[in-house]
Amino acid sequence: METTTIAGRPVTRIGLGTWAMGGTEWGAVSAEQAVATCLGALDRGINLIDTAPIYGHGRAEELVGRAMRAHGRRQDFYIATKCGLEWNERGVFTNATLARLRQELEASLRRLGTDYVDLYQVHWPDPLVPVAETAALMDAFVRDGKVRAVGVSNFSVAQMNEFRAVAPLASSQPPYNLFERAADAEILPWCAAHGVAAITWSSLCRSLLGGRVRRGMHFDPGDIRRADPKFQEPRFGQYMTAVERLDAFARARYDKSVLELAVRWVLDQPGVSVALWGSKRPEQLDAARGAMDWRLDAEAMAEIDRIVAAAVADPLGPEYLTPGVRA
Repeated sequence: METTTIAGRPVTRIGLGTWAMGGTEWGAVSAEQAVATCLGALDRGINLIDTAPIYGHGRAEELVGRAMRAHGRRQDFYIATKCGLEWNERGVFTNATLARLRQELEASLRRLGTDYVDLYQVHWPDPLVPVAETAALMDAFVRDGKVRAVGVSNFSVAQMNEFRAVAPLASSQPPYNLFERAADAEILPWCAAHGVAAITWSSLCRSLLGGRVRRGMHFDPGDIRRADPKFQEPRFGQYMTAVERLDAFARARYDKSVLELAVRWVLDQPGVSVALWGSKRPEQLDAARGAMDWRLDAEAMAEIDRIVAAAVADPLGPEYLTPGVRA
């Protein structure tokens, strides 16, 4: 497994994302399956597990905590969780007020069953709270020993500059994959220039690049993909054409699957430190080995770009996932 560092701590370049383990937006996942997946990640050499309170309204954190206790060695895990979102019957909203963040940290520590978080990330910027105020509190968490390093997710370069003016910033978590490349413009170059680890979320584009989605596929009520414009025609057909052609290219040139190609593509982009990979079952992580220890050359990168541009006439980002602003 390839490794890198975040704030001096060695971490694997593939991280396990636990959004699906929450069981509310990606279909049901049993507790036994979720714990087995966390332990299976460790068995496959993956030590970074990324979670958040919003995933299943605390359930994902609780399951990660169960896995750590079942394993018995907290230090073998690099746990990244988040703060700054609240939810109610009307939806999900940003909330980075100081009282909210203090409450969230204590709740996360309790659910995880640990006395510290390796990486604590502000999940989304809150337009109602100054970034400097948020950064100062996150830095205080580090001084208190409850957090080892702090990061942000979905922040702009301007917001990250504001944060860094007040507190050390270890990481940034933008959405990034073969189909969603907005981070190329500013985020990834900025991270590379400032020594900030870029941890990409949705590296498989909400499973589009996982190799299991098929044309005409329907998703259960409550599945987050039902609201994703990429999974609605005519765009769905365009993206599936790209996936099919990318899979054929990967198999012909490298004897790899589209999933392995997609993860390798992310890892080979300048500025990327870690690619997060969501799984619901341990065996879904087996392909991690196939994404390791090879590289895409310039010719392959150009061909991948050509395939995507030719197939996807009307590309979109993940804007539909942006939380609301609380009243």
